[in-house]
Amino acid sequence: MTDIKVPNVGESVTEVTIARWYKKVGDSIKKDEVLVELETDKAAQELVAPEDGVVTEILVGEGENATIGTLIAKLSAADAKASPTKTVTEAKAKPDIKSSGNSTNIDVPNVGESVTEVTVAQWLKAVGDIVAKDEALVELETDKAAQELVAPSAGVLSEILIAEGEVALIGATLGVLTTGGVAATTPRSVTSKVSKTIKDPMPSAARIIKEKGLDAGAISGTGKDGRISKGDALFAKPAPKAAAPAPIVTQSAPHQISSREERVRMSRLRQTIARRLKDAQNTAAMLTTYNEVDMSNIMEMRKKYKQVFIDKHGVKLGFMSFFVKACVTALKDVPTVNAEVDGTDVIYKNYYDISIAVGTDKGLVVPVLRDADTLSLAGIEKGIGVLGKKARDGELSMDDMSGGTFTISNGGVYGSLMSSPILNPPQSGILGMHKIEKRAVVVDDQIVIRPMMYLALSYDHRIVDGKGAVTFLVRVKDCLEDPERMLLDL
Repeated sequence: MTDIKVPNVGESVTEVTIARWYKKVGDSIKKDEVLVELETDKAAQELVAPEDGVVTEILVGEGENATIGTLIAKLSAADAKASPTKTVTEAKAKPDIKSSGNSTNIDVPNVGESVTEVTVAQWLKAVGDIVAKDEALVELETDKAAQELVAPSAGVLSEILIAEGEVALIGATLGVLTTGGVAATTPRSVTSKVSKTIKDPMPSAARIIKEKGLDAGAISGTGKDGRISKGDALFAKPAPKAAAPAPIVTQSAPHQISSREERVRMSRLRQTIARRLKDAQNTAAMLTTYNEVDMSNIMEMRKKYKQVFIDKHGVKLGFMSFFVKACVTALKDVPTVNAEVDGTDVIYKNYYDISIAVGTDKGLVVPVLRDADTLSLAGIEKGIGVLGKKARDGELSMDDMSGGTFTISNGGVYGSLMSSPILNPPQSGILGMHKIEKRAVVVDDQIVIRPMMYLALSYDHRIVDGKGAVTFLVRVKDCLEDPERMLLDL
C-alpha cells in the first residue's frame, strides 16, 4: 500500500485545494501518470503516481482543502482489488442523466488583461438542470468586475467542479455540460442523493464546527454539492441558547436589550477592493500634494456653449472632459506620473488610458477611457457616458476595467471638500476632484468671490519625486483656469 500525501508545494503555502481527481477508486494507474490536480492561491500543480498500482482510497474530495502532508489517497499493488466503499467522492451527488451525447467542459475564459484568476460568485444552475444555449450558467467575479458565463450549447449541467466562493485560474474547468441527444433528467434521484450530503461538512469546516459548538444542521452549505465549507463554518452563528427561567422579583426587571449588531459576509468584490486598497498602501510610497483651482472660466464656457454643444454633439458638456484633457496634458509633461513600478524596472506608458472611478450599489468600479489623448471634449463626454451607463447597469466587461494608466476620482459629487485618494495599483498617480464652493480669494490685490475646487494628487514617491508631483498638479491647475490655451495646445 502506498500513501499519497500533499507535498510541499512552495514557500509559505500551508494548504491546497483538491481541484480535480483524474482517477477514481478502482482505476489502475501507471507510474508518473497524473493522479490529481492541486491548487493553491498562487498556482495549480499536478501530482503523479509514484509507482504502478490501483487507486483503493480517496480520502479528500474535490473542492476540499488539505494541509501540507495530509494523506489524500492510497494506492495498492497493481494486482490488488479496489475498496470502493472507502471513497469520499462516491458519496457525493451524481445526477441521473440519460444522454447519448458528448460532454463539454465549462472553462474559465480569458476575462481581461492582467487577470489571472476569478472567483465563482454564484452558480445560476444546479447539477441536473437543463440549460439552453447562451443561457447564463455561472457568475464570475474578479477584482474589477462581475461577468456571467453562458452555456456554449444546450445540454444538462452534469457536474460542478468548483464551488461558489472558490477561486479558479484562467483556463480551469468549472463544470461539465452533457450535450447532444440529451434526454430528461431525473430530479428525484438527484435530490435524494444531494439530501444525504448537503449538510456534510468538509474536514476543515468540521473542525471549526466542533470548536465553536455549532449545529451543522443549521448551516447552509455553499461548497461543492451543498457541503459546508470552511467559510460557512467561520461565519455561522451559534444557535441561540434556551432562555433561563425568569427570576421572581418584586420590582420591575431590567429591560432586555435585543441584538443590535448584524454580521454580514463581504461580497467577493468588496473583499477584493479592501485587499487592493490595503496592498496599495503597503506597497507604494504613497504621498499626496494639494492645490486649488478657480473654476470660473470653465463654468462660463459651459454656460455660454451649453445648448450649442448639445445640439451638435447630442451630449452635455460636463466638467470631467476638461479634467481628462488637463490630466493628459500634464501627463505628457511629467511622464513618471503615467508610469508604473515593476520590480526594479519602471515602465513608461506612451498612451493615455484614463481610469474614471464610479460608485455603484455593489462598490467602486474604475472603467477605462481608452486613448483619451486622441478624443475631443465631445468624444470624452460620450465615452464617459457609455462607461457610466454600463457601470450602473452592471454591464462592464473585464476589458472595460483593465489597463488604465492614470485615475481620476470625483468625490465632489458626494459633497467632499477635501480628501486624499488612494492609488489604483499598479498606477503611480490618481487625481482627486472635490466640490466646487464659492470662497473669498485674492485676485490682483482684490478680495473677490470665486468658485473654487481643491485638487489632490496622490502619487507613488518611489518613482515620482515631489517636484514632479507639484509640477503635474500646477499644470492641471493652469489648464483648467485657462481652458482656451489648453484646447489650443499652447
